[in-house]
Order: sequence, then C-alpha cells, then structure tokens
Amino acid sequence: MKVLMLGWELPPHNSGGLGVACYQMCKELATQSVSIEFIVPYTAKHNIDFMKVTAATPQDVKDVIKSGIAYDSFKFIHDDGSEEWVSIFDQHRIYERGIESISRLGDFDIIHAHDWLTFRAGMRAKELSGKPLIVHVHATEYDRSGGNAGNPLVEEIEYMGMMLADRVITVSEYTKQVVMKHYRIPGDKIEVVHNSIDIGSYPEQSGDNLYTYLDVMRQSGWRVISYIGRLSVQKGLTNLLQAMRGVVDRAPKTLLLFIGSGEQYEELVNMAADLGLAANVLFVDFQRGKALTDGFAVSDLFVMPSVSEPFGIAPLEAIALGTPTLVSKQSGVTEVVRNCLTTDFWDIDKMVDDISSVVMHDELRDELHKQSYAEFCRMNWATSAQKLRTVYENAVGALV
Repeated sequence: MKVLMLGWELPPHNSGGLGVACYQMCKELATQSVSIEFIVPYTAKHNIDFMKVTAATPQDVKDVIKSGIAYDSFKFIHDDGSEEWVSIFDQHRIYERGIESISRLGDFDIIHAHDWLTFRAGMRAKELSGKPLIVHVHATEYDRSGGNAGNPLVEEIEYMGMMLADRVITVSEYTKQVVMKHYRIPGDKIEVVHNSIDIGSYPEQSGDNLYTYLDVMRQSGWRVISYIGRLSVQKGLTNLLQAMRGVVDRAPKTLLLFIGSGEQYEELVNMAADLGLAANVLFVDFQRGKALTDGFAVSDLFVMPSVSEPFGIAPLEAIALGTPTLVSKQSGVTEVVRNCLTTDFWDIDKMVDDISSVVMHDELRDELHKQSYAEFCRMNWATSAQKLRTVYENAVGALV
C-alpha cells in the first residue's frame, strides 16, 4: 500500500500534538507494509528513516521557517538571500501547487490528508490523480474557537474536505459527534481511530529537574498543578484560573505552572493578578525536550480543562512521566483513559474539589497515577494503524 500523506508538521519542527501523532502513526504504519511519502510545507531535516519526507516548496526557496503566528505563517528565504513573509492562506496555495506536481508524478494508491491545513491540497490531488482521499480530523474550527463561531473560511474548507473525501477519520467518538452535528457529515462515512502513544519515546527521566525552584518548593510541602499546551480559548484556561483561586483558599501552598504560548498569554497573566494569584501562578514559554518533560515530571497533577478537545495527547504524556491527570469531559482522551479525574469544563466548583483533593492527599495522587499508568502501559499504535490500513484497503477496493 503506497500512501501520499499530507501533513503540516513533523517533530522536531512541530508546534503541537498534531506533528507528534502523525509521526508515531506513520512509524507504526511502516511496520505494516505501508509505504508513505509525507509532504510538509517547509524545508528541514527530520532524520526519519521509515518514510520519505518531501517539502512542497518553490524551487527558488532555500529555507522555509514557521513563525507560529496566526495558525502558522511562514518566512521564505530565497536562494538569492531575499526574505518573504507568507500568510497561512498564501502558504496553502503554495502547498497546493507543490501537491499538483507530486500528484502527476507520484506513484501512490491513496491520499491521506491531516486537518484543514491540507484538505485543499488533498482535494486537488484527488481531482488530478483519481485516487481515493481520506481526510483525518484531529481538530475542527469548532474546537479551536471553544465552541463558538470560528473563522468561516476555515470552516468552509473543513466542510468541503469532509464532503468530498471518500472516508473521514476522527480521533475520537466525541469528534465524530462534532463532525456530524456541526458539519452535517453522515455518520456512516466516518471511522473513529483513536490516537495512541509510543511508550518507547518516553524514557525514564535522568538528571536534575530543570525546574529547580519548583523541586525545592515541593520538598518544602508545596504542590504543583500544571497545564502544558497552547494558551488559547479552546483550552478553558480562564476556568482553570478561577478554580485555582478556590484551591489556594483551601490549600495556600499550591502553585500553578503554565508551559506554552498563545494568544491568551497576556489575558491570563492579567487575570491571575486580578484574582490575587500572582504569587501562585508561573508562566513559562513554549518548551521542547527536557524542559518540556521536566514540566510534567515536577507536577503533582496535570489539568487539561478544554472546552472542546478532539483527543488530547498531553494527558498521556503526563501519565508517562509520572503525573496523574484531570481532564474535561469534553475531551476524546477520556475514551481511552478511564483512571483520571474528569469534570465538565464549566464546572469550576468540581474542579476546585478535585484539584484540592489531590494536592491535600498524596495517597490519592499516587493511586491515581498507579492506575492510569497501568492503562498507559497497555497502549500502542498497532491497533490504530491496523484500522487505518483497513480503511485504506476498503477505499482502494471500492474503486476497483
């Protein structure tokens, strides 16, 4: 089975969980006799040996650098040394033109496109090649806007991609229901394939924790709550801050650690000050490597209070690194992790109760992690990859 895979990022050049999920998924697919050419919109070294990674860039571009602004804008550095800033929608058109050439020349059986960023290119590849198109929904504009009206152009691209695709894959049953309700896609066209995690990619922690201050504070009886991810309206972080006010009233020796960046940064900083939490809330920018994993490891509880979260890989990372989790019921990850605390994203009182219980009772914290880690150790990408391969085979077979 030869797959033309359309994605927007891969580690280590990723800005979030989408790239990680794509990387781990493709790595497992490669063990199941699936040959993949993965197209990204930028030039970079990935050191990947289980699939071919191709950059869909103009011939006169030497480097393409992601800015992380407004979804992902790009800076093009041309061969002559000149620089050009390209908006996300202009980059879509460049990416689509690159896919046109690959579609005409490439040898593949099926097209697999991830999220709205690649849907237009996927539709064009299907039009030119006549091959079946699978669109993979990791998140929708409905999720990113926190259940509110989002960017209408993005929503239109999502709708057209899902309508014209041969099959739609969602990362959870929760997301399948969102796609059916808000995008009016027939349920019998949608296959749920849960994300998983590569346990081997999370080795035991080594060396001193980089968050020395927090390590020392914990030894002095303080407890650390963490949120690690984008600072955006989708994630329900204003509710977490309000809950933190109640937690500190009950357990004053509690700290909240934010690791990440996003459009809500200044709002959250100001809100923490207004709530009188300046001494209890710490903000750290986007991190990679040990600075990221140590953030999970130094925490007593990881909280993901998302308004709408199609899956959510971060709770699995937390469990892998020794930390129990509290996640909103509006999150797909609760379909595969049962041993975690859950609450509706809007239920601040319940959030206060759950967080307070963990920071005030180490035995509860340890038992929660023990049970969730047992679930984590049973996870792998093999089952999900086999479901994907079956979707491929059925789509290809339908055209024969």
